[in-house]
Amino acid sequence: MAFLEAMLKAAGYRVGCFTSPHLVHYNERIRVDGKDADDDRICAAFERIDRARGTTSITYFEFSALAALSIFCDANIDVAVLEVGLGGRLDAVNIIDPDLALITTIGLDHTEWLGSTLHEIALEKAGIMRSRIPVVSASPSVPDSLIEHAQSLHAPIHLAGLDFSFRNNGTTWDWWSSGKRMEKLPLPGLQGANQLQNAAAAIMALTLMQPWLALGREAIEQGLRAALVRGRFQVIPGSPRIVLDVAHNAEAVEAFAENLKRLPCTGRTRAVFGMMSDKDVKSVVAIMAPQVDNWYLADLGVSRGMATDQLSDILASAAVDSVDINHYPNAASAFDGAVADASADDSILVFGSFWLVGSILEKIH
Repeated sequence: MAFLEAMLKAAGYRVGCFTSPHLVHYNERIRVDGKDADDDRICAAFERIDRARGTTSITYFEFSALAALSIFCDANIDVAVLEVGLGGRLDAVNIIDPDLALITTIGLDHTEWLGSTLHEIALEKAGIMRSRIPVVSASPSVPDSLIEHAQSLHAPIHLAGLDFSFRNNGTTWDWWSSGKRMEKLPLPGLQGANQLQNAAAAIMALTLMQPWLALGREAIEQGLRAALVRGRFQVIPGSPRIVLDVAHNAEAVEAFAENLKRLPCTGRTRAVFGMMSDKDVKSVVAIMAPQVDNWYLADLGVSRGMATDQLSDILASAAVDSVDINHYPNAASAFDGAVADASADDSILVFGSFWLVGSILEKIH
C-alpha cells in the first residue's frame, strides 16, 4: 500500500489511504495526501455515522471503515487505496467494489477465522475479487484455489513470476510484464528484500490502471524512494542499532530474519519480544532463535497477549538457555532493559506484535 500511495501522490493525484492497525495514534489509519486525518475530522465522521445508524449495531472496524470513506468523500480524493483486513471476504472494507484488487502474501495466520490450510485462506482472500475486475497477486507462489476463483469470476489475474517479474541488480532493479519493461529503477527506500516483491506488484497494479490513471516513470521512481511504513523493518541508526518490525507470523518473521542477515552485527543481538497467544509463537521462535543472543520478554498488557512465562517455556523448548531470558511487566521496561545491557556495537530487535512495536515507537520518538 505504501508504494501505491507514494507513487500516486508523486503523480499529482489526491490520494486517500485507509490502513489498520495503527501503531501509536488512531489517526494513522486514515490519510489524505500523505497526512493523518486530524481529531476533528475523525470525530465529525464518527458523529455522522452514529446519527445515521440509528439503532443498528456496528462494530469498531465498521465504524473505522465508514469514517475513512466519509472523510475521503469530504476531501474529494482522486484515488482510494483501501487495505482489506484479516481474510478479506468478511472485512468491513469489502463493501466497496474495487477497480482493481491486489492480494499480497498468503500465509498460515488467523487460522481460527480463515481456515487451517493455505487453500482455505486463499479463498477467504479471494473474496475481495469482483467479476471481470483485474487482480494482481504479489506472491510468487499461490494456491490453485486463488486462481480458480478468479477464473470463475472471469477476473483477469496477473501472477508474480508469470505475468510480471523483477530482477535485483544490486544498486538498481529491473521490472517487466508482457507489455512493458522498466530498467535501472532505484531501489526502494523501504528496507528489506521482500520490498522489491511488493514494489513489483504495485507497479503491475498501476500499469493495469493506466487507462484511468496516467502515471509515468518519474512518479514511480519518486514513489519508490518516498514510500515509508513505520514499524516495517524500520532501522533506527545509532549505537546500539535498533530495528523494529511488526512481523507476527512465521512468513513475516522469515522475511525479517533474512533482512537482518544483510545488517551484520559485530556485537550481541538482543531481542525485545512479545506476541499474541493466538499466533504461531513456536514457529517464530524457531526462526529467530539462531540469530538472537539475549531475549527481553514483554507482557503486552492485553488479554490476547502471551504471558512471559509461557514465552519463556517456548524459548526453552527451542534450546535457548534460561540465563539469556529476561522477563518484564511491559514493553517499555523490556526495551529499557535491553538498552541498559547493550554495548555500542550491539543490535536491539523489537518484533512480534503491533502492540509491542507501537509502544516502543511512542517511547523513542
